[in-house]
Amino acid sequence: MTAASTPRTLVIATRASRLALWQARHVQARLQDLYPGCRVDLLEMTTRGDQILDRTLSKVGGKGLFVKELETALLDGRADLAVHSLKDVPVDLTAPFSLAAILERADPCDALVSNVAGSLDELPPGAVIGTSSLRREAQLRARYPHLAIKPLRGNLDTRLAKLDRGDYAAIVLAAAGLKRLGLAERIRAVLPAGLSLPAAGQGALGIETLADRADLRDWLAPLACGLTTACTLAERAVSRALGGSCQVPLAAHAVLRNGRLHLRALVAEPDGSRILSAETEGAPEDAETLGGAVARDLLAQGADAILARLSEPSAL
Repeated sequence: MTAASTPRTLVIATRASRLALWQARHVQARLQDLYPGCRVDLLEMTTRGDQILDRTLSKVGGKGLFVKELETALLDGRADLAVHSLKDVPVDLTAPFSLAAILERADPCDALVSNVAGSLDELPPGAVIGTSSLRREAQLRARYPHLAIKPLRGNLDTRLAKLDRGDYAAIVLAAAGLKRLGLAERIRAVLPAGLSLPAAGQGALGIETLADRADLRDWLAPLACGLTTACTLAERAVSRALGGSCQVPLAAHAVLRNGRLHLRALVAEPDGSRILSAETEGAPEDAETLGGAVARDLLAQGADAILARLSEPSAL
């Protein structure tokens, strides 16, 4: 790539939370390594999702609240790209926006953080577990009906502070975020996918740009991870086909084994009383087709009835 075809300046829009800034600075450093002559700046922003902390995401508009302000910065030219946790990026992303690159995924699993127990099995009946996710809540209720699941909002540091002051016996967070911030020692147990199937895209970073910025797609291409892209495309295809949002306890997780993409997904009742699951495998290049097949399997099992009920305004 010639000097004339490399960027001179780039601005990354990011949420102002500590984890979001880590993610943006990670991309910033990668870009500066790729293009030493390029100045890469951060535009820190507070989103509606960061401001509304007294209600669950499912009741205030979903994860899209974490990206809207950043997309406005792309539209008005204040930023060239936005860095997101991929699980926060709506699966129905359409023009004028585009996912230009999906970076190598970190640990996709959920993690238990507690000051009183080393595992969920050690918690006594009635112990309060905090989570921000209907997906986690449904799976925990199904496996541990004797535990009390309560809402938990705020950035990672706020959630840990609520645990440390005794509001919760334990909380469940994404393992990747804890590890990225050097807080791996807070993890008492990593929850296997068989216990808590991850959200679509969990652990991966996505870079969003305007769809017509072909120059940015070219510059960002070296950051993309082909394996992570295939896995997360399959996962997001499940969510897209099912109209996945924060209002739906929906999980999807793909891994590559022996050259084959293995995809598993589930849809659940929020109280964990019913969990529908489906899985398939195939070639990585057929990732989105695999996602569609799993979604159709779930619908055939009755997921459409769960989804329809949860989409009603009074359902939550």
